[in-house]
Amino acid sequence: MNIVRSHVLVCGGTGCTSSNSPEIIKQFNKELDKRGLSDEVKVIQTGCFGLCALGPIVIVYPEGSFYSMVKPEDVEEIVEEHILKGRIVKRLLYEGDLKEAKVATSLNDTNFYKKQKRIALRNCGVIDPENIDEYIANDGYQALAKVLTQMTPEEVIDTITASGLRGRGGAGFPTGRKWAFAAKEDNPVKYVCCNADEGDPGAFMDRSLLEGDPHSIIEAMAIAGYAIGAHQGYVYVRAEYPIAVKRLQIAIRQAREYGFLGEDIFGTGFNFDLDVRLGAGAFVCGEETALMRSIEGHRGEPRPRPPFPAVKGLFDKPTILNNVETYANVPWIINNGPEAFASIGTEKSKGTKVFALGGKITNTGLVEIPMGTTLREVIEEIGGGVPNGKKFKAAQTGGPSGGCIPESLIDTPMDFESLAAVGSIMGSGGLIVMDEDNCMVDIAKFFLQFTVDESCGKCTPCRIGMRRLLELVDKITSGNGTLEDIELTEQLCYHIKENSLCGLGQTAPNPVLSTLQHFRDEYIAHVVDKRCPAGVCKNLLRYQILAEKCIGCTSCARVCPVGAISGEVKKPHTIDTSKCIKCGACMEKCKFGAIVKN
Repeated sequence: MNIVRSHVLVCGGTGCTSSNSPEIIKQFNKELDKRGLSDEVKVIQTGCFGLCALGPIVIVYPEGSFYSMVKPEDVEEIVEEHILKGRIVKRLLYEGDLKEAKVATSLNDTNFYKKQKRIALRNCGVIDPENIDEYIANDGYQALAKVLTQMTPEEVIDTITASGLRGRGGAGFPTGRKWAFAAKEDNPVKYVCCNADEGDPGAFMDRSLLEGDPHSIIEAMAIAGYAIGAHQGYVYVRAEYPIAVKRLQIAIRQAREYGFLGEDIFGTGFNFDLDVRLGAGAFVCGEETALMRSIEGHRGEPRPRPPFPAVKGLFDKPTILNNVETYANVPWIINNGPEAFASIGTEKSKGTKVFALGGKITNTGLVEIPMGTTLREVIEEIGGGVPNGKKFKAAQTGGPSGGCIPESLIDTPMDFESLAAVGSIMGSGGLIVMDEDNCMVDIAKFFLQFTVDESCGKCTPCRIGMRRLLELVDKITSGNGTLEDIELTEQLCYHIKENSLCGLGQTAPNPVLSTLQHFRDEYIAHVVDKRCPAGVCKNLLRYQILAEKCIGCTSCARVCPVGAISGEVKKPHTIDTSKCIKCGACMEKCKFGAIVKN
C-alpha cells in the first residue's frame, strides 16, 4: 500500500468552482503525474472552507499551508516548490492577521476562524463529499448505528429535546418537541422531509452544507425516521443548486450500497430510504405546507394550520420537516451528548448558528458561531470590518422576512430572542452588511419587490396588501411621498402581518417596519426634504460640479450621453439639471473629485 505524504485540499464549493477550482484540481493531478508523485500526494476536492472572499482556496497538509486566490497557473509553482522541495510559496499564503509573519498560516490562526465553533460545518472543507469512506472515517454513521442498536425512539427524542436544538430554518421551533408530536401519531405511514429550498437573497448555508457534507443530512434524516416511526424521507432542494443536487444523489447512492439506507439497516429490522425532489425556485415553498404540496406535485401554496404537519402533512400523513442545518447538528448531538450541545450558546438559544456573511464586508463567506456572539464580533473580527474606509450603517438578518439592525445596536447578541427584541429575526441565517452608501428606504423597497414577486397569491392580505405597500414605498423613494404616506405604510404593514395566511406574508413587512423603527429620519428626508441622504434614490439625486475643484478638462462633458454638461476648456463647467438623466458617468470619469451628488 502506498503511503501518502501530502494531501492537497481544493475547495469545490459553488463559489470556488465558479472561479475555476476544477481546473486547479486538474492541473495538480497533471503536475503530480508529470513528476511521478501521484502515489505520494493525494488531491482532494472538498466542500466550502467558509472564507469565500479568498477563493479558490488550496490547503496543503501536513503543513496546513493556507493558499488563497489560487489560479491554475500557480499550481506548477506549488508542486515544484512546496511539494517537491518543501519550500512554502509565500506569495500565495493567506496574509490576513499574520501579514508580517509570512508563515504556513493555518485556518485557525486567522481572526475569521478563531471565534467560530464548527458543528454543522464540521466536515465542510475537511472531507471529499463524494467519498463515503471519508465521512465514515470522521465518525460518519456512528450516530445512526448507536441509535438503532442502543436507543429506543423515545430516548432519541429525549436526547434531541435535552440538547435544546431549535429549528434553524427561521421560526426556531424546538426540534425535539416537533419530533415528539409526530411520534405520538398512530399511523403506519409517516414521512421525514428536509427543506433545502433556501430562497433568501444572499443565503447559501444549506447549499454549502449539501455540497460539503451530504452524508450528515442523510444520517440525520434516518435517525429522525427511526425516532418518529417513518420509513421514507424526501429532500426538497431547488434545481438551481446543481452541485448540491449531484453530490446529494451520489451520497444517497453510496449510502444504499453500504446498507445505511434501505431495508434492515445494521441488521436491526429498521427500514428507511430517501429520495430527492427538485423545486423550481419558489420562495413560498420554504413554508412547510407549501413545500409538501410541491412534493406531492401540486402548486406550491400554503394551507391553513391546524392541522399541523405532525398530524396531517405530506400525502395527509404525519410528517416532520426540518431544514438542512437543523439536521446537520443531529449526528453530532447523538455522538457527543445533549449536554455538550446545550453547553454552547445562551439559556434559550443553544448551540451554534451558521450565517452567510455578505454585502459590504471584507470577509464574505460562511461563518458558524456560538449563539450569543455579538453582531460586532461577527462584523469587526470575523468579517474583517467594512472595506474602503466606509462606516458600518446596518446589518440585515433573516432575508426578506427579517429586519435591519442599526449601528447603535451593533452589540446585539446573535440569538433568537435578542434579534426579535430589536425588530429582526434569525431566519435561515442570511446576514447582509450595509455601509453609509446604502439607503435604508431603498433596501426596504428591494425586499418588498422580492416578496411581491414571490407571493403565491392565495390570500388577499399578501397578494394585494404587499403590492399596495410596495407602491407606497416606491412613491416615497421617487420623491412624491408625504408624511401621511409614511403613517399609512406603517399601518398597512401591521394589517398584512396580522391577516396573512402563512409565514411569508406575516413576516414580509418586517424590512419596512424595522427601517421605520431605526431609520425613520431617512423616510422623512425623502418626503419632506425631497432628498435621499445616501444618494441612492435616482429621482432625488442632483449632480453638481464644484467650481473650486473643476479645472475644465472637459472629461465629464465628453462622457455625458445627453449633453447636459457645458463650459469652456480650462474653466469650471456646469450641469443643466433639466437635461441630466443622473447616470453618474460624469462623476465616475472626473479625476479631481469636482462632481458630487446630493
